[in-house]
Amino acid sequence: MATTATPPRLTRSQVEDIVRQVVSERLAPRTGAPGLVVHASARHVHLCREDLDRLFGPAYELTVDRELYQPGNFAAKETVTLIGPRSRLISNLRILGPLRSRTQIELAFTDAVSLGYEDVPIRLSGDLDGTPGAYVMGPHGVVELESGVIRAAMHAHMNPDEAAHFGVRQGDLMKLRIGGDAGVTFERVHVRVDPSYRLEVHMDTDEANACGLRYAREIGLSK
Repeated sequence: MATTATPPRLTRSQVEDIVRQVVSERLAPRTGAPGLVVHASARHVHLCREDLDRLFGPAYELTVDRELYQPGNFAAKETVTLIGPRSRLISNLRILGPLRSRTQIELAFTDAVSLGYEDVPIRLSGDLDGTPGAYVMGPHGVVELESGVIRAAMHAHMNPDEAAHFGVRQGDLMKLRIGGDAGVTFERVHVRVDPSYRLEVHMDTDEANACGLRYAREIGLSK
């Protein structure tokens, strides 16, 4: 008559070793996949040298209020007033540095509606031809912009190693999945690659609110 062998009992020391191994594996940082950060970008303005001089005075220099996630970028202490169609305005519009070659205003959809715009296009930064204009008022003067108002296209900053990890190149499109009760998959995240970049996705405040970004616990970027 066959008998079933009784498995050997684990000693307390063996059990403790197994528990330590499991806990260490769970708590150890994940390797391979780069760490992804997603930030909601509130409405703001980038100024060129000429417009900064008109708004704040000749040779004026912006004052850094806080550094931003991407190296060399910062939120300035200075703000301006943005005047849209039918004299609707937004005061205390934050200036972001450093200076650009052209002045650019980035709004969320609800910002554009509140200012009276009927159609503000979704564009990548710097793609300003054919966009609406606005008046910008500072403490020293007013600038009339013929173009420059956009809704910023969602985009991912990454360095070449991170781009290689995801199998993408400059100008490609990716998908961003935000999990949670208001989970959303964004289908058109533009890839921007530069050696100085840190891995980060930028979306506007409307997009962040729609997917409950501040409450999301699962975020993934894929090709």
